[in-house]
Amino acid sequence: MQITLRSYQTEDTQAILDIINYNILNSTALYDYNIRNYEQQKTILEEKINKNFPVIVAIEDDKVVGFGMYSEFRFREAYKYTVEHSVYVDNTHHGKGIGKLLLQKLIQLAKEQKLHTMIAVIDAENQSSIEFHEKFGFKTVGIIKESGYKFDRWLHSVFMQLILE
Repeated sequence: MQITLRSYQTEDTQAILDIINYNILNSTALYDYNIRNYEQQKTILEEKINKNFPVIVAIEDDKVVGFGMYSEFRFREAYKYTVEHSVYVDNTHHGKGIGKLLLQKLIQLAKEQKLHTMIAVIDAENQSSIEFHEKFGFKTVGIIKESGYKFDRWLHSVFMQLILE
């Protein structure tokens, strides 16, 4: 297995959309109810890039098997050194180290952009994601109880933080 990382290209949109929609329908990784269409996803990705935020993809055998990105945490000016990130891996490729490669690269890019803090917002049921982030030095800094409602139950959001050094 040879995984390479590169910047997002428009032709990656469908593969990213497939990963996102799988997670919308089958997990609490996204608190969305409705799947996205191609144009919605393309617009989301282009908006991040136009604001000088990275979108990177993981490629195996010329196929997108994961992606990562970050963007504003909040929209007030004083938050400009803080970003919230997302990492998603195709459901058939979990456990291959792809998420690790993506998050390492996002942390590196954030440091290069002289950012100060990265935030992860993770559903409390997703213990594997919480443990994954802990391996990178993220610390739980808060839990917002019953902040989301999906699959006929209340969900809690875990906020994790990494201060970049």
